[in-house]
Amino acid sequence: MSITLLSSPLQGFTDFRFRNAFHHYFGGIDTFYAPYIRLNGKLKIKNSYQLDLQPENNTTLNVIPQVMTNDADEFLFVVKYVQSLGYKELNWNLGCPYPMVTKSGMGSGLICNPTKIDEILNKAHNESDITVSMKMRMGYDNANEILDAFPTLDKYPLKNIAIHARIGKQLYKGPVDLDAFERCTKSTKHKLYYNGDITSVASFKNMEARFPDIDHFMIGRGLIADPFLPSMIKNNTTEYPKNRWDIFSQFHDTIYQQYDEYLSGPTPIKMKMLGFWEFFSQSFSNPQKTYKAIKKAGNPVKYKQAVATILNNEK
Repeated sequence: MSITLLSSPLQGFTDFRFRNAFHHYFGGIDTFYAPYIRLNGKLKIKNSYQLDLQPENNTTLNVIPQVMTNDADEFLFVVKYVQSLGYKELNWNLGCPYPMVTKSGMGSGLICNPTKIDEILNKAHNESDITVSMKMRMGYDNANEILDAFPTLDKYPLKNIAIHARIGKQLYKGPVDLDAFERCTKSTKHKLYYNGDITSVASFKNMEARFPDIDHFMIGRGLIADPFLPSMIKNNTTEYPKNRWDIFSQFHDTIYQQYDEYLSGPTPIKMKMLGFWEFFSQSFSNPQKTYKAIKKAGNPVKYKQAVATILNNEK
């Protein structure tokens, strides 16, 4: 069975600059999900969202836009916007676990409300011809919430449901609940994608063996921590390329330069790259020391020196 790999969206990380550089240097991802559009009650698309989805910024990629909302009119507004750019599919985020989202009854905080889900999907399918797909968790408080939502979801011609095998309350802590995901595979007519803790070729193989009927797998944090992972999964190898650190260095320099041009001043670029290194460092031989060296670099010159030293040590 051929496997499809998808990049799970991470707010603040997987925008078009990252996606394009990732695709160019590493490959292995078939479809990228764009970080969600959130309107906050105003029917206006922020400039950063517009920039991220502009077709000219996504010429070499298969990209699917995503929306975060609990309002049917907002959903339709975003549908019309993404369709005006030529997109045929909109992914609805019912997976975000962060309290600032879930307390507003959005993301995984909406899974426990099938009536609201029904209202939004009904309007979307009656008043547009967009293809709708879902990104979900098992629930927010417990893993049965998604089971209670399935009868509602089964009423609609959804393309798929991608499920992160945790509940929202966990955030990213603790193990994924594979038994709960298995229950999901027997509880809905929809095609399911698996998401959660694919951080190595071995962990992917474990998921593949556990769920032989699943052929779409989403990689989120693992993809940033080890950008070689998707292509290694595709090539069924645990061997890194001989020029691994040269490739990583070129990738790093590309995104650094693009973010530096976009962000104003040394502090925003420092914070942006520090966020990336929280993940990147996990693939280095001494993650703690690596991250600490980046954190200590107080200005762009020292940052570049720290990166060069880290990469030379790995080589």
